[in-house]
Amino acid sequence: MSDIEYFTRDGLTLIKQEFNMLWNDIRPEVVKKLAWAASLGDRSENADYQYNKQLLRQVDKRIYIISKVIAKAEVLDASKKIKDLNVVAFGAYVEIERESDGVLRHVRIVNSNEAYDRDGFISYHSPMAKALMNKTIDDDAIVKTDKGAVTWFVNKISHKHEDWFGEIPEPKFHFSNEEKRVEIKILTEEEIKRINEEYLKTLVK
Repeated sequence: MSDIEYFTRDGLTLIKQEFNMLWNDIRPEVVKKLAWAASLGDRSENADYQYNKQLLRQVDKRIYIISKVIAKAEVLDASKKIKDLNVVAFGAYVEIERESDGVLRHVRIVNSNEAYDRDGFISYHSPMAKALMNKTIDDDAIVKTDKGAVTWFVNKISHKHEDWFGEIPEPKFHFSNEEKRVEIKILTEEEIKRINEEYLKTLVK
């Protein structure tokens, strides 16, 4: 169970959309162009071949990483498991107010991959999220920072998107930890078969 990565439903849907685009659209097109370039002759002097081969490596690396993430991903809809919807939980939208100066922030607690480079989205592993979890309206959350503890008051909580939260920024899934461990290479036939089998499972996940 420790390998499970919790995602919001919309977050996992977006990751699957990226995978589907790479797997069903982009990769077949790159493979087709690579085969065409290879048919032209000397590959060492063939710029089209070299470019598409490198592109295929990059596409396959991303496909490999996303397939691993999806395999251990699980949707967590905390709103269906808690009795009081005025409690902060995974996936919640929260308005908080800093005690020291009254600054307002709107945050949503999500998976770290969903939070990457998205203003207002924070990882459920972050100090802020941990301080907010299980708090209710008017509670204070003490967040420990390098400069000391900061107190935030909980003003609003919702388990669906509200106008007060503002626009939802597009995700930029990074998967930094996974990418560092993956060598850039073209998938083998065995890996393609395995990923295809896992892909079919995701259609009903």
